[in-house]
Amino acid sequence: MADSPPRLSVVIPAYNEASRIERTLERVVEYLNARGEPYEILIVSDGSDDGTEAIVQRFAERAPQVRLLAYQPNRGKGYAVRYGMLRARGERILFSDADLATPIEELEKLEPYLAQGYAIAIGSRPLRESQLVVRQPLYREMAGRAFNKVVQLLAVRGIHDTQCGFKLFTREAAQAVFSRCRLDGFSLDFEALFYARQLGYAIAEVPIRWMHQEGSKVRLLRDGLRMLRDLIWLRLTAWRGAPEPHSQPETPN
Repeated sequence: MADSPPRLSVVIPAYNEASRIERTLERVVEYLNARGEPYEILIVSDGSDDGTEAIVQRFAERAPQVRLLAYQPNRGKGYAVRYGMLRARGERILFSDADLATPIEELEKLEPYLAQGYAIAIGSRPLRESQLVVRQPLYREMAGRAFNKVVQLLAVRGIHDTQCGFKLFTREAAQAVFSRCRLDGFSLDFEALFYARQLGYAIAEVPIRWMHQEGSKVRLLRDGLRMLRDLIWLRLTAWRGAPEPHSQPETPN
């Protein structure tokens, strides 16, 4: 049936990604077409003002599996991911960064874990079996490792990399987790995993191939301090358990 849900949804948050979004879409569509399973790709434009939306709309004219979700103003990556995940229709839902630092083909490493009964499978860069083809600048890598130690201490014990932008969810887990998330910035990753743990969902951490890409939107000092603030807030509210889900998916301003 034409309105049957696809096997897979891919949610890609995008803020001013005009320089690479078409290339990203070409790679993802080519790969998913070769798999031969029904899919959809949701590009969530987080208040872009650089032509990203026009590029996606033109691409969607020749690739009907691609859909643009757009709103104003810019709200942050967390809001964009949440907005897309709650609107995705797939049986399984992947969210991936627009730069494809983790190549879309790495999906094949995550999927077997969902088949084994895990609700969530996440790409993880520090695992010994992971291949870091192009590493981050040393200062960013060391800062990331230090921050993850704090995340493990305060929020998500035992997970070595909460921030890798390549995570696969069952539809049930995605709806349950992201309907409870509140943080709009880069803290969304550890917030989602924190609530997933509270709700009892099994999480598999999977080694992946990863290549640093230029053009990161993360500003180390500014965003690092905001994430630390969010982490402390999450820890202080943990005694209440996972919050109740939103009564309905968020709508843009």
